[in-house]
Amino acid sequence: MTDVIRARGLVKRYGEVIALDGLDLDVPEGTVLGLLGPNGAGKTTAVRILTTLLLPDEGSATVAGIDVLADPDGVRERLGLSGQYAAVDEHLTGFENLDMVGRLYRLGRTRSRERARELLERFDLSDAGDRPVKTYSGGMRRRLDLAGALVAEPTVLFLDEPTTGLDPRSRTEMWEVIRELVSHGTTLLLTTQYLEEADRLADDIVVIDHGRAIAHGTADQLKLEVGGERIELVVGAVDQIPIARDALAAVAVGEVQVDDQSRTLTAPISNGAESLMAALRKLDTTDVKVLDVGLRRPTLDDVFLSLTGHVAESRPTGADTSDIVPATTEEVAR
Repeated sequence: MTDVIRARGLVKRYGEVIALDGLDLDVPEGTVLGLLGPNGAGKTTAVRILTTLLLPDEGSATVAGIDVLADPDGVRERLGLSGQYAAVDEHLTGFENLDMVGRLYRLGRTRSRERARELLERFDLSDAGDRPVKTYSGGMRRRLDLAGALVAEPTVLFLDEPTTGLDPRSRTEMWEVIRELVSHGTTLLLTTQYLEEADRLADDIVVIDHGRAIAHGTADQLKLEVGGERIELVVGAVDQIPIARDALAAVAVGEVQVDDQSRTLTAPISNGAESLMAALRKLDTTDVKVLDVGLRRPTLDDVFLSLTGHVAESRPTGADTSDIVPATTEEVAR
């Protein structure tokens, strides 16, 4: 397949801080690449460069076959962008926001209005379309922002942490919208801190930290790097831990971890529910009181703890703060 988004050796520095350190990316046509990383990893910096909002210090990139440095206007004509925060005017109505975007894209008055109504319907915002955006919930604002990115019907879409700050219901609704876009052939680069989000939406994932790609593969492949699924078991008393450890060791594919304080045992497994049932059958023949038990898949923290030595939410001393450094006026206006 043709790579619609392609980057080679992207480097961006802010003084002594290296935001991107030789990043390579490839996104084939009609697929979703999840760019996964903690705060400050360089995800937003990469998106800003690929969407022509920021100049790289080194490296090259193309979007839809167009060089982002040689022809930024041509790139902008072909992409849609939804950033970390909803870029909507809260004093305008939802309809007026989308109509304004259409006018900026020079769609003309009639088409801009038609497109605004189409997108309000598509994103389940028709009933609120004539209300000021300041009355919208966070989820509604995010949907409106995504609708704005689609006004010009781009074939390439960049979503920078589109569900950050949303409640679980709003996040699920946003995932459904994104899946629909992809099903119609949109090529998408998605940045996120949520492994579950990348798991559900991305065909391929690149994990970055401190501006470098540190892992590449599907969500399942990344989870295997930290041991795949595991059984977590909480017993009723400390003196029951050795018996429970023996039961879990019989089905584990690695060392059984024990936390004496919380009376929690964790066993890496390879056969999912089958291993869980086997462990429970063994425990049923003992006097161990099981307070809680379940299958657990690796989280983003597990992946990052394995790959980098720190969890996703932490920002180590001296870490990259590039994702909160705005582009300069010169870079945006070039």
